[in-house]
Amino acid sequence: MSTKGIYTAVSGAMAQNERVNTISNNIANVNTPAFKKSKQVFNEYLTANEKLPDVIQVPKIPASIESFYDMQGGDKAYVNTAGTYTDFSQGTLKSTGNNLDFAIEGPGFFEVLTPQGVRLTRDGSLKRDVNGRLVTQRGYPVLRSGQQDPSQRIINLDSHNITVSFDGNVFSGGTNEGQIAVVNTPTKGAIRPVGMNYFALRPNFNDKLEPVEEFKIHQGALEASNVNVVSEMTDLISASRVFESTQQAIKAFDAMNAKLVNEVPKLR
Repeated sequence: MSTKGIYTAVSGAMAQNERVNTISNNIANVNTPAFKKSKQVFNEYLTANEKLPDVIQVPKIPASIESFYDMQGGDKAYVNTAGTYTDFSQGTLKSTGNNLDFAIEGPGFFEVLTPQGVRLTRDGSLKRDVNGRLVTQRGYPVLRSGQQDPSQRIINLDSHNITVSFDGNVFSGGTNEGQIAVVNTPTKGAIRPVGMNYFALRPNFNDKLEPVEEFKIHQGALEASNVNVVSEMTDLISASRVFESTQQAIKAFDAMNAKLVNEVPKLR
């Protein structure tokens, strides 16, 4: 029984380690514009609960504690790391005074063209490159609305005098250069983070990017991270304490196994 217990404790320690890594990444990005925090999801896995009652077989084993008190697999439990989900809640809008900083109020993402294809972001810290294109800080072109090929939807700026309306229309020197694309998917789980504050559609999802109807783009402002430092630090302390508890449980089970191997045989 102690062997089964030590595996359960180890799975708990591994789960808390994943939780600590996720929280640490959130805290590290507290000042990243429009960063969306992640949350770790866990559940308890019971082998018996994965089968229908009529197919669970009572184990045929020699007389033992298990044979008298059959748990039908319920004792074979461990912590299952179900995955990580992203919290897309709105961050606070902060004024910067920079003419090329844009913040989205409401749902949706900017579309940008990267070497890996179209990616999504809410980070509106943009700039005008040497070719006059509206690009991200990494140099990826921002796309305007439309059904054309992404390479045909790059926003070109003929002037440094740039104005963007609430509905995303870009005016450069008085000329309308198109509407910044703000898109989303019908299913929240269809979007996954791919690093560098960018998102992409999950593989095997049939969802398509659709234009967002209700949103506002605020020029001269940026959306702040939605990470609450106090909350994250509280969760970090909690995860660290649980991790320490599972370590103590592992040591206890290890000591029990040592006695079973080294001392019990001497009593015979």
